[in-house]
Amino acid sequence: MYDIIGDIHGHAEELKTLLVKMDYSAIDGVWQHPTRKAIFVGDLIDRGPAIREVLHIVKNMVDNDRALVVMGNHEYNAIAYAHEVQPGEFLRSHNETHTKQHRATMEQFSDYQEEWQDWLQWFYELPLYLDLGDIRVVHACWDQEHIDWLSANTGGRLTTDLLVDAHNKSSRAHTVIEETLKGVEMNIPEECAWKDKDGHARTSNRIKWWMNPRKHFHREVLFNCPDILLDQPLPEHIKFNVYPADAPPVFFGHYWLEDKTPIVQSHNVICLDYSVAKGGSLVAYRWSGEHELHRDNFVMV
Repeated sequence: MYDIIGDIHGHAEELKTLLVKMDYSAIDGVWQHPTRKAIFVGDLIDRGPAIREVLHIVKNMVDNDRALVVMGNHEYNAIAYAHEVQPGEFLRSHNETHTKQHRATMEQFSDYQEEWQDWLQWFYELPLYLDLGDIRVVHACWDQEHIDWLSANTGGRLTTDLLVDAHNKSSRAHTVIEETLKGVEMNIPEECAWKDKDGHARTSNRIKWWMNPRKHFHREVLFNCPDILLDQPLPEHIKFNVYPADAPPVFFGHYWLEDKTPIVQSHNVICLDYSVAKGGSLVAYRWSGEHELHRDNFVMV
């Protein structure tokens, strides 16, 4: 029986409130439930006011078999931001956009530099996905071909070689990591550009990878769909591996949903990121063995 928890982004108070609401309690410094286990979908760090505390809460739970966790794109980005290729040159460049994304984490660890290095090493240990048989968990997108590739090549975890290879945009590793941790995207016309959560103009949109592109319009397949595209069918060249309707339930975060109450995306698909770092809610889904997911099983704070 699992309680799958969405992106936390350093919001420790909300996390503790959510755990209490689900009848978890802190015993000897470890949050735990007598019969259930938590699963975190990644993005523990960046943006929020209590990133160190979140990391300690989650790791203590994982180390004591009270929780599982997968890597988010923010943990992945942090590793790349710290990976120095040569003096002054990093895999993830230290430009204004990237530095802004990591600023809260860097500031909160300014007096704990050795500890931060330990966390970066811990991030390497986080699985890129979890397939528990009856349910699956990934940060952004479950594409079975990508999962099989990761399993065959890395055992489902990040390595230094994979990290470096994934920053070569012409490599298979790049596609697999980008889509698994950041989602599938499609380009849109420049006149349809929209501003993301950080105010950057975007000419690509993330795809709802469980929706058949041949059976739905832009409004149903794209996150943040521009108004001009709402009722237009998707171009024929847009193809991706649709998550099967008969596959086990899959849970993920990443997409900064803004709904006031959580929704079931599909009978076997749930996104748990409801923008706690932008004034939204921290959301969990309490799974107890059901094959068809139900909205009554959400918990939010």
